[in-house]
Amino acid sequence: MAALVAALLVVVPLAASVQAAPAARAQSPQVLRVALVQEIDHLNPFTASFASSAMIGRFAWEFLTLPSAEDATPTGGVAESWESSEDKLTWTFTIREGMTWSDGEPVTAHDAAFTFNKIMSDPKAAEANGSYVVNFKKVSAPDDRTLVIETEEPQASMTALDVPIVPEHVWSKIEDMHDPVTDSIEVVGVGSGPFLIAEYRPNELVRMTANKDYWRGAPAYDELHFIKFENADAAVNALRNGEVDFVNRLTRAQFDSLKNEPNIETNQASGRRYRELLMNPGARNADGDAIGDGHPALQDVQVRRAIAMAIDPEVLVDKVLGGYGELPGGLVPPIYEDYHYVPDEDVRYSFDPDAANALLDEAGYRRGPDGVRVDSEGRRLEFRLTGRASEDYAQRASDYIVSWLRDIGIEVTKNLVSDNEVDETTSSGHYDLAFSGWGTNPDPDYILNKQTCAALPAASGSSSSNAFFCDETYDKLYAQQIAEMDPKKRAKLVLQAQARYYEMVPSLVLGYDNVLEAYRSDRFTGFVQQPEGEGQIMEQTGYWGFYGARPVEGAAESDSGLPTGVWLALGAGALALLAVGGTVVVRRRATADDRE
Repeated sequence: MAALVAALLVVVPLAASVQAAPAARAQSPQVLRVALVQEIDHLNPFTASFASSAMIGRFAWEFLTLPSAEDATPTGGVAESWESSEDKLTWTFTIREGMTWSDGEPVTAHDAAFTFNKIMSDPKAAEANGSYVVNFKKVSAPDDRTLVIETEEPQASMTALDVPIVPEHVWSKIEDMHDPVTDSIEVVGVGSGPFLIAEYRPNELVRMTANKDYWRGAPAYDELHFIKFENADAAVNALRNGEVDFVNRLTRAQFDSLKNEPNIETNQASGRRYRELLMNPGARNADGDAIGDGHPALQDVQVRRAIAMAIDPEVLVDKVLGGYGELPGGLVPPIYEDYHYVPDEDVRYSFDPDAANALLDEAGYRRGPDGVRVDSEGRRLEFRLTGRASEDYAQRASDYIVSWLRDIGIEVTKNLVSDNEVDETTSSGHYDLAFSGWGTNPDPDYILNKQTCAALPAASGSSSSNAFFCDETYDKLYAQQIAEMDPKKRAKLVLQAQARYYEMVPSLVLGYDNVLEAYRSDRFTGFVQQPEGEGQIMEQTGYWGFYGARPVEGAAESDSGLPTGVWLALGAGALALLAVGGTVVVRRRATADDRE
């Protein structure tokens, strides 16, 4: 009851602000309002794993280097220059002169050293970005402008460390990375990026203000708001009504309906995310102990291969995605062409039910009287298919997969549940088949690392591993690619690692969604795509899309309060907030489709 009262105390004043007088609205700042249809778990950059949370972190805290807007090659951030030793084991970064935190303190090499050392020494601080520092031997700051990173082995991703640099004088006071105080404005509000976190209402709003002292120059508008909607339909209606200015993750029907709307511009681009079907290969933790309750037949690679041959990716792309997607290959999407794996025809899992049936027959899975196959111990090949009940893709694709697998003697029961339950079951190994997906970066190291034995969780419930895959051959290829400094040689090893993953099929990539976005062209212009001229605007591996936006000349100033339609979209969900120490916080794990 106390939590409910506290929530009401937060919500009511906010709702009242919607009724602000016209005179007050006329003085309100210029605001770019972005609709969010995915959750924000929290804003602690050391532990945030949702794609939306990582995106906000990129706005608030500058990185050592970051992918450029033009072609995603490394460009300077906190570091203005860098060089490596001849043996590639020592990297020296020169910190940008004159850069300051939003509280006026200078940004120094000591802040960067603190950030990396915290990740290296505190397992909780390593949750989001620990894979980047596994190979680090020592990180030091001999002076304010010099950062030195020593590695155990050469590391090809040293100019692609997707790690927000935080202020030591603020974060050194945090003892527990899971303490709710890590979401308080006093902590997350001190930043160095183009926007600063000014207000956070979980499941409602993240309000960011333009950093007037940002080293690249202040944004062209005053505030950037991320407003949570319960579903994409509500967000699209708000866009049409002028209550928000930008929406992404549109369905094909929504995108098509907005194409000819007045004052609305649409953007279609190749995305950096992939969709997959997880097939529980026998979930284990880092100690090698079995966890979860996956069907034992899925530990047989022949069964997983048969499932892969029974699925028609062309139908999923054409019918479920409406053609707004690309056919599958490896874990790295086609947008990063140097690292994108395309299987040869002789190894590709083409749609071939006859071949799938023959493979299961050969492996000894005979059909029972009802047509459902059984294993050597008489257990039926009856699998659960887990997915998000709120997601259009899971609802539609699951029907196809149930039908296709029934044709090869596998009974599938749909298990479409809440976002939280999807994450809990897939992270703990309590699934057979499950829809999932991940965002990838220009450098492939992060997503490849998720498939290594080292990524297996320390305990059931951790989401450090993507598919509970542990394979000696893959691990050797992974280690070789990260240590290879020649780009062409490294690309070949990256492709070989993906080929091994594809061969062992702990998950099957189903395709790569196109990015489908829309914005109010009567209010804002200048959105920067990544890569330039053809890529996505929102959820980039940088902050260029919204940083480059500028108000349309003569456009009316926007109200800084939440619009009435947004309150209707939020509905009763606003009452589920918890008040802790004066700061409203909610913690959730990353759902399968929200992981970054």
